[in-house]
Amino acid sequence: MTLRAQFFSHIANTSPFPLGLEISKAEGVFLFDNTGKKYMDFVSGIGVNNLGHGHPAILKAIHNQADDYLHTMVYGEHIQSPQVLLAKKLTDHLPISLNKVFFLSSGAEAIDCAIKTARKSTGRKKIYSFKNSYHGSTYGAMGLIADPLKTKPYDPGIGEVFHFDFNNPNIIQHIDHDTAAVIMEVIQAEAGIYLVEPGFVQAIAEKCTQTGCLLIFDEIQSAMGRAGNLFAFEQIFTTPDILVLGKSLGGGLPLSAVISSEKITHAIANDPPLTHMSTFGGHPLCCAAGLASFNILSSGNVIRDSKSKSMAFVEKIRHHPKIKEIRATSGLWLAVELVDADMVQKLIPIAQEKGILIDWFLFNDRSLRIAPPLIISHAEILLAADMLLESLEQLNKTD
Repeated sequence: MTLRAQFFSHIANTSPFPLGLEISKAEGVFLFDNTGKKYMDFVSGIGVNNLGHGHPAILKAIHNQADDYLHTMVYGEHIQSPQVLLAKKLTDHLPISLNKVFFLSSGAEAIDCAIKTARKSTGRKKIYSFKNSYHGSTYGAMGLIADPLKTKPYDPGIGEVFHFDFNNPNIIQHIDHDTAAVIMEVIQAEAGIYLVEPGFVQAIAEKCTQTGCLLIFDEIQSAMGRAGNLFAFEQIFTTPDILVLGKSLGGGLPLSAVISSEKITHAIANDPPLTHMSTFGGHPLCCAAGLASFNILSSGNVIRDSKSKSMAFVEKIRHHPKIKEIRATSGLWLAVELVDADMVQKLIPIAQEKGILIDWFLFNDRSLRIAPPLIISHAEILLAADMLLESLEQLNKTD
């Protein structure tokens, strides 16, 4: 039986139509299938591989740590240098109020931890989130999703969660002394790249301060340079009470974090203790890879240079008649909206055949996700733009 046949026989799928691309190797901005064909990766593992595939500094850190030790004890019990050094590095680059790091394994797990922390530390239950936001697929994280088509099969949810339109100031009057938290993405990712308006988020932050409600920023996709800064909230001059990181934090390995103040995180460990634990959270191998990745992102020109690469890509494609709108961040993360969802679904396999992997968004099937590794060269980004334009032209001929 071929590997492909075994995949469909033994791997539980997340949908009836998996991509089914058999990967044999990955290097830099390229993936290689079992025939040796290479594909330019413009998805980056949905925002994981910000430094591409097989970065030598990350691989070296992984090898060195593997020689020392792997798992020794559940998170938070043993002093392990990769955890401590990464936590110190993160907090050195964050506002002083974000000084305590709780490491976990995935973004959704971190969202669950953030919800529990907010409810326990405030003694309140009510949570506000936003329509078309995606925070993960665990039971708690899914409870924040507004779309009943996705949540109804799993009802009842976590209770007392209310949804508002993104950037709609009507939410502000509802934040009160019974509210535990407002959770939001600084950039709505799966909605198709919509940036929060600075005045809107600042008004929410003020109301949260007035009422003792906590402001949670989900930067699982937007941090680590993806949106043009180490942390996207730097662009809106608003500091959250709780920051959630994931995806690219681990440099390609599973790692996430909930970062807050000593006062807020105190609730996790006390009255009673051990109400949130993680066996593999902050795994030393993942933290070693994350530290190597963070050192590169925080000290070099990778993030700074991503803006000019993004602008070059946009300039090359923006006049094509099938492109309705381009929504860009300050980094290499943008949405290319086409006329309709059918066009997107037809274009993706054409682009794959030409050698570029693109995708759509969970809550916006009319738009293409453009998120290559930040290390992509200017020549490669222009090549990818040409490949996308060629794919659009081929789509023209088949329509």
